[in-house]
Amino acid sequence: MGNETGAAGAAVIGEHYDERSPIGDELRDGQIHMWYWYDDTDDDVPLTEAVHRVSRKVADTLGLRPGEHVLDAGCGPGATAVFLARTFGVRVTGVNVSGFEIDKARQRAAAAGLTDQVTFEYGDYAALTHPDGAFDAVLALESLQNAADLGQVLGELFRVLRPGGRLTFSDFSLESDAEPRRIAKFMETLKLPVLPTLPGWLDHLRAAGFEIEEYTQCGPRVFGRKAKYLRVAMSGRDAVAAKFGDEAVSEFSRLHSGFFAPRKDQIGYVIVSARKPIR
Repeated sequence: MGNETGAAGAAVIGEHYDERSPIGDELRDGQIHMWYWYDDTDDDVPLTEAVHRVSRKVADTLGLRPGEHVLDAGCGPGATAVFLARTFGVRVTGVNVSGFEIDKARQRAAAAGLTDQVTFEYGDYAALTHPDGAFDAVLALESLQNAADLGQVLGELFRVLRPGGRLTFSDFSLESDAEPRRIAKFMETLKLPVLPTLPGWLDHLRAAGFEIEEYTQCGPRVFGRKAKYLRVAMSGRDAVAAKFGDEAVSEFSRLHSGFFAPRKDQIGYVIVSARKPIR
């Protein structure tokens, strides 16, 4: 029953991203995760660069070395995996339950000439086909939050890491539950089974056997910049509508309306690094 429930949950998440990612991929150039702006006024980098800042912040904590094998758990449309391979000289295996994102990821790897270094698999990170200790590092950008059973997923990632291997993830965190209806709308929009606090995330990792090495709360520069995101995204609306049509863009906006329901101080954004002990 547990496996059937997990498979059904993975299918729902896959459909969720299949529906939203085509326009999201266009807006963010292959990185379906959050942005990072230093301030509301003087930091005028485009959305794609603001999103790439998160990719770099998360990747830098892993301490990657040339030749290492990295699992990109919930890899999105592939831009982050290509970035890791180019920048650090690592091999990357991306796993995802979105057919659309896997297709786009494979196209990106081919266009970059990196198909011998970067591969993508359609599959569930709660039930990986890789042997124990297959990876040196795991990166998970806003994917653990969609786990139907977070303990099971973390246990699986722990299993496929070699002793001494590293895990870094970024995800939303709960900062205030004073207005539960706002939080519930946010969670439903993003298909989040749980929304831990930062201490809650750390507890989940420790329960799976990981040793915590680093963590940061950068919510004010991430979800806290949601108004800036809306301004920047709206400036590119016409170009996106020219490709997908006004109706599709309006539906995309409707599907994401609940994301903006919480106050900016209610939702945090954490980056956490941990290690599988050597013993």
